[in-house]
Amino acid sequence: MKAQNVYDEDAPKRPVNLTANADLLRIAKGAGINLSQTFEEAVLEKVRTSMEVQWLVENKEAIESYNARIERNGVFGASKRRF
Repeated sequence: MKAQNVYDEDAPKRPVNLTANADLLRIAKGAGINLSQTFEEAVLEKVRTSMEVQWLVENKEAIESYNARIERNGVFGASKRRF
């Protein structure tokens, strides 16, 4: 998973305090799961989802306008397609 355009991957690491289920942590450790990497991947996915929702809300009017125009006029060049 790439962090492309979301955050600076080269920024320094910073320790954080978290709480988690002790049994789950034991199982994850036994499975060789890198918790720091897993945390970053999960947070990145949440951030991307949040950014996507925000973008859709901010651009709702333009998207609806575009879709209405396509419904009304069709897709540009549709008459020239061979498929």
